[in-house]
Amino acid sequence: MDPALINPVTPMQAIQAFQHEILSRPVFRYATRSLVLVLGAVLAVLVYSWSARQGYEQLNDVLGHQLDLYAGALESELGRHEYFPGIVAMDRDVQALLADPGDARQRERTSKHLASLNVRAGAMVIFVVGRDGRIAASSDWYQPDSAIGHDVSGQAYVNEALQGQPARHFSRSAGRNAPEYYFAQPVLRDGVVTGVAVVKISLDPIESTWTASVSQTNSEILLVMDENDVILIGTQPAWRNLSAAAMVRAMSVEGGGIISLRSQAPNAPMIQYGTQVRQMPHQGWRIAILANAGNVTVNALRNAVGTAILLAFVGLLGLFLAQRRRAIASQLKARAALQRAHDELEVRIAARTAELHDMNQELLREISERKHAEQVLRASQDSLIHASRLALLGQMSAGITHEISQPLTALRSLSYNSQLLLKRGEMARIEKNLQSISGLTERLGHLTDQLKSFSRKTPLTLRPMLLADAVSATLLLLENRIRTEHITVDSDVDASLRALCDANRLEQVLINLCANALDAMRDAPAKTLAIRVWRADGRAHVRVADSGTGIPEEALARLFEPFFSTKLPGQGLGLGLAISADIVRDFGGTLRATNIPGGAAFELDLQIAEEYSHV
Repeated sequence: MDPALINPVTPMQAIQAFQHEILSRPVFRYATRSLVLVLGAVLAVLVYSWSARQGYEQLNDVLGHQLDLYAGALESELGRHEYFPGIVAMDRDVQALLADPGDARQRERTSKHLASLNVRAGAMVIFVVGRDGRIAASSDWYQPDSAIGHDVSGQAYVNEALQGQPARHFSRSAGRNAPEYYFAQPVLRDGVVTGVAVVKISLDPIESTWTASVSQTNSEILLVMDENDVILIGTQPAWRNLSAAAMVRAMSVEGGGIISLRSQAPNAPMIQYGTQVRQMPHQGWRIAILANAGNVTVNALRNAVGTAILLAFVGLLGLFLAQRRRAIASQLKARAALQRAHDELEVRIAARTAELHDMNQELLREISERKHAEQVLRASQDSLIHASRLALLGQMSAGITHEISQPLTALRSLSYNSQLLLKRGEMARIEKNLQSISGLTERLGHLTDQLKSFSRKTPLTLRPMLLADAVSATLLLLENRIRTEHITVDSDVDASLRALCDANRLEQVLINLCANALDAMRDAPAKTLAIRVWRADGRAHVRVADSGTGIPEEALARLFEPFFSTKLPGQGLGLGLAISADIVRDFGGTLRATNIPGGAAFELDLQIAEEYSHV
């Protein structure tokens, strides 16, 4: 009988034999290895490109945050002196001197008065220029090189002010090459320009601070350029007063980019710098920061090399496993003919056992992943709420800086004045100054305590709190913006009403709603922010309304969707209202939006904490 009829070959066995024959051929193995090498090289290139792109994006983000801080400090320093020439122009002694420039006694009295004002202002010098272009009085009257009597009619800022327009001027001192800034204000009497009040300040502390700050890393360059792209202030002394037109053309007007510059050393290589630029429209300047981007390339190369090494290891491991698999397959094939019946039963039992074990392990893994996902979701929600809170603090940073800089300036003036009074022995006035200093420090302490409490990352904790305290804290943090934008606040708050909520997160919701209301009223003729807190239907209600243009009807249904925003691109991510709605929902309430006559309103309701008495 034919042996093939006794043990016929099945189709599956024929296919497996064909696959084993093909895979065993050397040509196929060489082709597989070549394909793995090509794929490894492509993956290394992709890893390098991705790492470089991520590194540049991260560098631009860091530079953007740093540049915002530098620009805010410079704006704050210029802003706190901007109003002072107007005060000098309205002074009675200055008006009297310009009415009679030849009065020597009036000149002496006015100069002494300007010296006193200069001490309080913290400026370099304050002087008054007559219609003839000569300095009639100056705060440095007691110095041998006093500017009284000097002709400054050739200065452009003096001529511009004599024409009736406030003027500004930047220059560097001839002796120390230090940056100086002039504020000029026309002095009017019965609508006629009688002279000019000038306040000169020094920007050398800011330039020195910047230079010391960037010298610690030795990888950053900070520049301030005028409208002609001439570098006015810079941490590189050799670049000051030079034109940066070519460099500016390589950067975007507003935003970041990568440029290549050559250092001043002979035959030095080109260095790539990450850049960020901000406009200072009030002065007509631009401020830019550059940082060495060489580490980005090094890190990208390191990642690509690491990927190549990992792929090589995986490839060698695969070759080893393939060789080992073929050896084991040969041994099993020899033993299979002798123990087929016994092994078939064992294989079936083992397969079923392994299947049950795998199903059990898969079930345990899914349970573990579900628990982990819930933990990650809670952590992500807390992190997103905290990030939103920090973003709100970033938006309010300019106003907070202004709120802190004013008391600090007053503290410096009071301290200096107390030193003079101590020499004179005027103890009563010293006591009055110390009382003023104490009040200012209490004001600063209250503001910083509020900022620390608001920025702290804490888990959700529901407890009774006075809603009036949350409203007061919100208005305190937005006080500077409300004042500078001339916003009228209409507050109707039940002072005894308590609700069950988390204090920090409720303040975050109120700040977000109030900030959106202020944004909506930016171009409104009448700006009124109305906040109402009342009790109705067994719930505590909070309402924030504005006198803006209202919310478009097509946007009302999508206001609380993540990443949906009615603001212009770059002015928000569209997460504020979505996060606020989630926070109120965690409190057991709801957040709603509606249009009202003459504006829009947002209203939320909370659970009243009746069981707690008022403290």
